Amino acid sequence: MAALVVEGDRYRSLLHGEEETNTKWRFGTLPNYNTVNKLFEEGRTKVWPAGSLEEKVQNLAKSWEMEMIHKTRIEDFKTIDTNNFTFSLNGRKAQTIEEISKLDGGYGVNWQTSLPKELRVYNPIDDETAASYMKTFSKTFPRGFAMEVLQVA
Repeated sequence: MAALVVEGDRYRSLLHGEEETNTKWRFGTLPNYNTVNKLFEEGRTKVWPAGSLEEKVQNLAKSWEMEMIHKTRIEDFKTIDTNNFTFSLNGRKAQTIEEISKLDGGYGVNWQTSLPKELRVYNPIDDETAASYMKTFSKTFPRGFAMEVLQVA
């Protein structure tokens, strides 16, 4: 397999490079963050000094989000210790990376709900897939989700 030749991403260093040539991407190809990076740069409120803790945390968060959404194999993750990682949101039960993978990865873990099924407008647990999550997310945020770290305490 030929090495991927792509322009680097200044916020997601783990997106490109020789170690990514064998990565399995959820949607078949390397994601492109050019549009959301432009949106971020136009709207950001902080410009962290190069190499600062804040810059590192912001870039790590963006890289983690990219891996959770776009990488299909746990062994391709580099932002987390896959043996010890758990994720919990809004007091819900913590889930391991294996449990998240069973949900088709991505945003599904963020959209879980304890509402009874008949009250759900959106049913991520039973009715959604990675492709349908992305379709909904892309309609909601057509230029992407330009996450910014405002403070590291």
